[in-house]
Amino acid sequence: MVSPRSAATGGALGFRGGVAMRQGAQNAAGGVVVENSSSNNIPLHHPQAVARRGGGGRYMNLSRDDSSIGGGDDSEMGSEFLYTVHIPSTPDHQLMSATPSVRSMDPGIAVKAEQQFVSSTIFTGGFNSVTRGHVMEKMMEGEESNHHHPQLACARGATCSVEGCDSKAMRDERGEDMTPCDCQFKICRDCYIDALNSSGKCPGCKEEYRILEEAEQPMMMISNGTQHQNGGGTDSSTDIRALPPPPSSSSDDGTNKNLERRLSLLKAQPGGLLMSNQSSDFDHTRWLYQTKGTYGYGNAVWPKDDGYTSSGGNNNNNNNSASHLGSQPDFNDKSRRPLSRKASISPGILSPYRLLVVIRMVVLGLFLTWRIKHKNVDAVWLWGMSVVCEIWFAFSWILDQLPKLCPINRMTDLQVLKEKFEMSTPNNPSGRSDLPAVDVFVSTADPEKEPPITTANTILSILAAEYPLEKLCCYLSDDGGALLTFEALAEAANFARVWVPFCRKHDIEPRNPETYFLLRGDPTKGKTRSDFVKDRRRVKREYDEFKVRINGLPEAIRRRSEAYNSHEEIRAKRDQIETGADPSEPFSVPKATWMADGTHWPGTWTQSGKEHGRGDHASIIQVMLAPPTSEPLMGSNDEENMIDTSDIDIRLPMLVYVSREKRPGYDHNKKAGAMNALVRSSAIMSNGPFILNLDCDHYIFNSNAIREAMCFFMDRGGDRICYVQFPQRFEGVDPNDRYANHNTVFFDVNMRALDGLQGPVYVGTGCVFRRIALYGFDPPRITEYGPCWRFLCCCCLAMKKEKKHSQPEKRGSEVRAMTGAGGTSDEDDDLEAAMMPKRYGASVSFASSIAVADFQGRPLDDKGVHNGRPAGALTIPREPLDASTVAEAISVISCFYEDKTEWGQRVGWIYGSVTEDVVTGFRMHNRGWRSVYCVTKRDAFRGTAPINLTDRLHQVLRWATGSVEIFFSRNNALLASTRMKFLQRVAYLNVGIYPFTSVFLIVYCFLPALSLFTGQFIVQSLNLSFLIYLLTITVTLFMLAILEVKWSRITLEEWWRNEQFWVIGGTSAHLAAVFQGLLKVIAGINISFTLTSKSGAEDESDIYADLYVVKWSSLFIPPITIILTNIIAIAVGCSRTIYSTIPQWSKLLGGVFFSLWVLFHLYPFAKGLMGRGGRVPTIVYVWSGLLAVIISLLWVYGSPSSSNSQVSGGSRGFQFPF
Repeated sequence: MVSPRSAATGGALGFRGGVAMRQGAQNAAGGVVVENSSSNNIPLHHPQAVARRGGGGRYMNLSRDDSSIGGGDDSEMGSEFLYTVHIPSTPDHQLMSATPSVRSMDPGIAVKAEQQFVSSTIFTGGFNSVTRGHVMEKMMEGEESNHHHPQLACARGATCSVEGCDSKAMRDERGEDMTPCDCQFKICRDCYIDALNSSGKCPGCKEEYRILEEAEQPMMMISNGTQHQNGGGTDSSTDIRALPPPPSSSSDDGTNKNLERRLSLLKAQPGGLLMSNQSSDFDHTRWLYQTKGTYGYGNAVWPKDDGYTSSGGNNNNNNNSASHLGSQPDFNDKSRRPLSRKASISPGILSPYRLLVVIRMVVLGLFLTWRIKHKNVDAVWLWGMSVVCEIWFAFSWILDQLPKLCPINRMTDLQVLKEKFEMSTPNNPSGRSDLPAVDVFVSTADPEKEPPITTANTILSILAAEYPLEKLCCYLSDDGGALLTFEALAEAANFARVWVPFCRKHDIEPRNPETYFLLRGDPTKGKTRSDFVKDRRRVKREYDEFKVRINGLPEAIRRRSEAYNSHEEIRAKRDQIETGADPSEPFSVPKATWMADGTHWPGTWTQSGKEHGRGDHASIIQVMLAPPTSEPLMGSNDEENMIDTSDIDIRLPMLVYVSREKRPGYDHNKKAGAMNALVRSSAIMSNGPFILNLDCDHYIFNSNAIREAMCFFMDRGGDRICYVQFPQRFEGVDPNDRYANHNTVFFDVNMRALDGLQGPVYVGTGCVFRRIALYGFDPPRITEYGPCWRFLCCCCLAMKKEKKHSQPEKRGSEVRAMTGAGGTSDEDDDLEAAMMPKRYGASVSFASSIAVADFQGRPLDDKGVHNGRPAGALTIPREPLDASTVAEAISVISCFYEDKTEWGQRVGWIYGSVTEDVVTGFRMHNRGWRSVYCVTKRDAFRGTAPINLTDRLHQVLRWATGSVEIFFSRNNALLASTRMKFLQRVAYLNVGIYPFTSVFLIVYCFLPALSLFTGQFIVQSLNLSFLIYLLTITVTLFMLAILEVKWSRITLEEWWRNEQFWVIGGTSAHLAAVFQGLLKVIAGINISFTLTSKSGAEDESDIYADLYVVKWSSLFIPPITIILTNIIAIAVGCSRTIYSTIPQWSKLLGGVFFSLWVLFHLYPFAKGLMGRGGRVPTIVYVWSGLLAVIISLLWVYGSPSSSNSQVSGGSRGFQFPF
């Protein structure tokens, strides 16, 4: 696979205990110091040779005299060592070395040693600080429990046999010792480099090392579409090699030469005649069509000389006449089948649904006209408030209903995806996966509110996903910089060596161990292997021990830190005495948090210290699992292994821990800033063209979920898709779903409907992004939509016949300049090069990765496919991950990197709102991109939801506040461009407006009570016209609900729960969000939000315990007031009517009906307020008494005797019966 580092970074780096490499904000010097944890020495800051990035994105060696740091001789270096950067020789990347090594290192050993070094080193750095690489001897306590694994960082291994060295010996892909000499002398990487640069002899046998010549190295060769190996065997050095130079083209058209040179691509040659089938039989049919041969007169019909155009394909046959044939017919019909298709809703459901929408809109218009014309002269104020509220409700309903007119369903074909991208073809004879790489982002911020066991289970489900291992990389963003999260991730990486092969061997679903082992039913159902029960029992026991270790980490870290801090205090006291200072003088020793290897944790300490606080710590990157090789690595049935993996691939995807730098005085932009830091660091390290974003409590429930998303991206027209959004499904919700936590109406009704327009909104998790779309580029083809009135044609047949005004465009001038595509001049290239630092920052490696990500994310070239890529282009293995690459990734996540750039403004996740997800999706749709909603038969992802009433309301408050911010910002849908469809604008407009409905809703909820208190109603009398309108509006509403249930497959109970919580949220959280949003817009007061606590309950019997916990919040006040007011009003109204001389039963019935409507909607709130056992909180009694007094005084003050006499027909007025 093509790597972005091919044009920006080198190959192997040699280190001796420490390394220095330069980095900085403006490509200036700034060191990288790698220290060994066993020495506990303070790192020295005088490296003798440093690497500086040149203007062309290369690393160059500077001699001691050229270095701006200076520094003494070798004896002063201590543990530092002179190093060089080995850069693969390509036409675009030539070796530039001022001080070459005495002996070259065996390429195979160099790559393996570098991978081992990177995976066992924690890199830290930041603004105005040295980038350091700390070699970890162990990441967690109990290292003796760790077993060998080829990718596991700090796995147990043999020690270097060189006297005085206690480093780990080099290991190969299987975790076995790797000896570069025939005498089997075990040596570490640093000592091996010392031996090569000194005498070139083995320290064991004293014989010279035999370095294989380049011709002797097993190398994968690609020739005429056939991929083979010299020597026949499979060697790991061929899996992680430098890309070969692109072949020269005989074509006169040089349009794409610059693109090929910059991307370092290898053209796939056309397949031979014998490669149409996997067998060796001669394909006569293909031979007849591809040549002018024949078996006899009349047996074959070949095209005329001009029958095929000469622009069709990669035909390099020696036959001169073949060039006249041009493109050849494609006989692989299976590869032409679509990867996805639309499944329209049945017209028998959708047509009546649309008709009812029109009818209800007409009835609403007539009803509002009638209401305006027929005033209630006895209570104009009551009539006026009700009419204003009803007009707003009608407007809000139209905004919500219009985008639902065009719902669709989508289906994928995973078998076609496999045949097209993972089967042997003429362009891919080896059968390697041609799927693009995917980087998975998992975000967490606080291990106290987001339990590490939940995060670890999410990581394990990702590592076990059904996707090519070499194409999958997982990044965990720890925005809190907590050692607890770091060590929990190390434990998860250790347990993955057992869990992932177990899942592959027995096809386990789901691949979250916590969920899997809690499943009810027969676990052996559908399992064919005889050793399943034994393997499951062993893995279950190992998982129980894993949970014990995870749950014990906080106490282990605390005890370890206390022990080390006590030791430091004793040492400081001893030093004080030895120096002769007064022993009574106080001394301060920082209360540090210590890692398992006895060194300070560079992130946040438990007791915050200088440069170690929650908002003040350095950048941290640790590669927990090194990148896997491109070839399968089968396990064994050794007794040391927990399960038999002899026929199972034991490789694990790449796993990286990332914690961005935080410093006081910088706005870190919360989750959006953390995601942008992951975008940049992953672009440097793996550069997957697609990004899957998951919260720490959302795990992969369907192991084929990523493949489902690829069916849309790799299909015809997939280059216009910016993201594929999956629905959110939740576990741990009470069976009655009291607070509508499943949110099925939104995910199964609204989102399906938006999929029929320009695509669903981005909801923050469970979304696969196209990386290039996050960079702020336009889609390759843009459609400009006309005036707003044309939206009426979106659901009509005429829309399909109408020719859209499309403007086929390139990706943008930026990509044209970077890729060297036709249509740009040297001046344009210079202009775009000057704009790159302003837009993306100063990292040259990041800039060079953009074009690669754009190319790799394209679908395969085929008829009807625009902007495609050649088949087999992504079968080349990725380059190895070296220390210079990780150091570059450290620099792009520093706190200053985004200064004076467009990150958060146009690039990446957008800043300025607590709902950055909606804004980010809006910006993409506004540029003309499309999105897709993927609903799979088996849920793709599952997560947890807050079932506690207080947590649920605070979650809704955060969403509503973000919507208010969107409405008052430039992201308002009213300011959208013409590239967005009208109904899509309506949907986004509704997102920004819906919180304001709470103002009218809370007034309308008080109107029944006011009606009962005053004896008046919103209409003069309950005449027939009012009742008919009311009945028609209500019936059409329920009929629409039934049809929505039909085409969305939800239940009526779920629809009713959603209606109830709409009232609950509208009278509490939404109202508070409106005031908070106005405060921010008018006064500039920012409201801080806390993380939603994730449930960490393990006992199944206690899974709903949080449902009954009552946590008082000010958000409870409006709903409680509404409930108590309506209850009191019903009692007052009934008493007045019963004891009145002339009872007004019609007004009583109207007021009581609407009061009960309000109370029925607020019933879940009242039930949740009482907690377990129905105990009413004391605050409710106090509040109800206070309200009763206030209402009584207001009623007495506002009821003059004249009005009472009119109501009672001249009597004394109403009196309570006591």
